[in-house]
Amino acid sequence: MLKKHWLIAMVWVGIFAAAGLRAKGPKYTDPNHADADFVFQGEYVGKLTLPQGDTKYGVQIVALGQGVFRAVGYWGGLPGAGWDASARRAVEGRRKEDSVVFATDQVTVTLRDGTVTITGQDGNQIGRLKKTVRRSPTLGKKPPAGALVLFNGKNTDAWAPGRMTPAGLLMEGATSKEKFQDQTVHLEFRLPYQPEDRGQGRGNSGVYLQGRYEVQMLDSFGLDGKDNECGGIYTIKAPDVNMCFPPLSWQTYDIKFTAARYNARGKCTAPPKFTVRHNGVLIHDNVQLPTNRSTRAAPVKPGPEPGPLFLQNHGCPVRYKNIWVLKK
Repeated sequence: MLKKHWLIAMVWVGIFAAAGLRAKGPKYTDPNHADADFVFQGEYVGKLTLPQGDTKYGVQIVALGQGVFRAVGYWGGLPGAGWDASARRAVEGRRKEDSVVFATDQVTVTLRDGTVTITGQDGNQIGRLKKTVRRSPTLGKKPPAGALVLFNGKNTDAWAPGRMTPAGLLMEGATSKEKFQDQTVHLEFRLPYQPEDRGQGRGNSGVYLQGRYEVQMLDSFGLDGKDNECGGIYTIKAPDVNMCFPPLSWQTYDIKFTAARYNARGKCTAPPKFTVRHNGVLIHDNVQLPTNRSTRAAPVKPGPEPGPLFLQNHGCPVRYKNIWVLKK
């Protein structure tokens, strides 16, 4: 059975690797060897001084390649850290030597030396935001007693196939030898920095529970947070909040999966369910999955049998570490 799953997975590896060729721009996997725009990208938090009083404000700066950037603003703070879920405001700007400047008909936003300064039409400063680097509270989480460690940077013995970088990171396109039913999964991943690419060609991968149900991985930093973006249950449900950190940040998924139940005649009597935390924030709460289909492009069809953990290869250099599964 493992051989069958391995062959199916390798077919999809080839398909998605070919699809990943749509990504035409550079793919950076090391923040120390990124382009000149990389240092500006990130999250910024501070206060705006408005006629009605001071208010907390967050901005995500997204690099789009060749000195072009998008700034996305959030009232109340960053997603998962104060944002009030009101409409976001996005504006594009350009790098000018050591600064990035965004301009609208109301304000001018200047990013320099890790600080975003917002000024009004009259030239008075409205806000000052400082760069912040968030860290998932579950990053480096140790496996509990009884957990099966699938990857700890030492070898790829738990995977077929499995490839490891010289730095001891697991590469995309791996299928676990072990198969699972009910399970709790902890997984740490790092998306590549591909500033010139867009959509599904930008840092794409995914983790499939039982080889059937995918939680998408994608560089969707600063995007809406759809079902085909980071944290989405692919083709089924968007995350409740887009918790994607900037590319080349280490991120975490903590997933509780309840497998579908079948009776002795092979009829499904209870659907599978997902609870997912992305970077420590709840983005899916006991979501019921379809009983008649897997998520799109899953290598394993629905059924009562246990299935493997599958890390998709979509042609993007996504990296993994500290992966463990606790069977329930």
